[in-house]
Amino acid sequence: MSAKDLDQAKAPAPHTGSLSRRMLLIAAVWIGLLLLGGGLALDRTLTGLVTRNFDAQLQYLLNGMIASAEVGPDGEVFLNRPLGDQRLLEPNSGLYWQIRGQGHDDFPSRSLWDRTLDVRTTHIDKEPHVYDSLQFPNEPLRVIERTVQLPGSDTVWYFTVAERRAELDRQIGQVRRILVRSFAVLGLGLFIMAMLQTWLGLGPLRGVRLAIQKMRTAGANRVSEPLPLEVQPLVEELNGLLAHTERQAEEARTHAGNLAHALKTPLTVVMNAATAQAPDLADTVIREAAVMRRQVDHHLARARAVGRRGVGQARANVGESVEAVLRAVTRLYEKARFDLDGKRDALVAIERQDLDEILGNLIENAAKYGGGSVFVTIDPTGEDAWCEIWVEDDGMGIPEAERERIFDRGARLDTGKPGTGLGLAIVRDVAEIYGGSVLLDESEDLGGLLVKLRLPRAGGVKG
Repeated sequence: MSAKDLDQAKAPAPHTGSLSRRMLLIAAVWIGLLLLGGGLALDRTLTGLVTRNFDAQLQYLLNGMIASAEVGPDGEVFLNRPLGDQRLLEPNSGLYWQIRGQGHDDFPSRSLWDRTLDVRTTHIDKEPHVYDSLQFPNEPLRVIERTVQLPGSDTVWYFTVAERRAELDRQIGQVRRILVRSFAVLGLGLFIMAMLQTWLGLGPLRGVRLAIQKMRTAGANRVSEPLPLEVQPLVEELNGLLAHTERQAEEARTHAGNLAHALKTPLTVVMNAATAQAPDLADTVIREAAVMRRQVDHHLARARAVGRRGVGQARANVGESVEAVLRAVTRLYEKARFDLDGKRDALVAIERQDLDEILGNLIENAAKYGGGSVFVTIDPTGEDAWCEIWVEDDGMGIPEAERERIFDRGARLDTGKPGTGLGLAIVRDVAEIYGGSVLLDESEDLGGLLVKLRLPRAGGVKG
């Protein structure tokens, strides 16, 4: 491994940020918005409730004034009984009342002392009217007023009750302090809960990371720890990927071993001939080099199929592939007759190149070793998950006892015609790489060999 590769291996992998921080940020923002909205709504509700209660006490005092008010013989208003609140008798106590009528002197409470309440006589308030007033310096007031025409008098009398807002503001401040403290504790508790939820919720992912680390350091080959249902599909896919990698590694080891074994004998022959300085050394080298080349071609074809299988979900149209192969083989065997039948739009889960190579070997063998007729049928069985391709010829066929041996590399029954003996071996190996199979039988219609190629359909792949 080069220094550049080592540096890349040591460099941290690119990422999109911390999932925990993202979850905590979302939780914090959402909790803050909810608490802010809920706090404002609750603040308005509670302060409104306190204010209405405060105003209700002022209205109770105003109603008592109106009920006690009478007009004397001199036309002036007076109260026929004293109001019950002691503060009305104490100067500057913060609770005041006043009665005003046009053309009459103001009738104030003793608590006003030498002050008067500003009353707006430009309008009539048949119902109690409440508002805030700053008419007294440093003493904000809450004022309620109402206009009444008393019996025996033509004068419109303005009844006013005012109370210092200090008590109301104190109650509102107390409510708000309680709200702020309560919501702060609630927000802190919710954020701690979000932290715990994030920590515990992402715990299985940490478990997966530790399991992968264990595989790397301790030699384990699967994630076997029990995990929640939401994480289990990820673990199953990971275990499937590991199994797939193991299969590929085992295939690579087997492939390398087979290639080494296949090349060992020709190399030994060449070495012995060269050591002995055999007179036919050149012929021996050419012959054994051809053998080695056939073996290398076979293993390269198999390696290409394995590589293409790992790229992704392959799809190939069987009809298009068969027609392309038939056009090519027809030029080589002009006297042969080729027939095609079946579902030409069938799709199989295999790369088009590999399907062409498989069909090319089968159809060419049928034309080469048959009697002149080749019949190709696509999907005669119509199974759901599998597509079968039958290739039949009218040749001598293959005895049942020889049908398994014919798949061995280099095996040939008819040595009178040119060939490498690798065609059916390549067909079987490539078909099995994609999960398919090849079966030899006797053709009922033509009497020769029937090759049944079975491949998984696209979208219904069997492992």
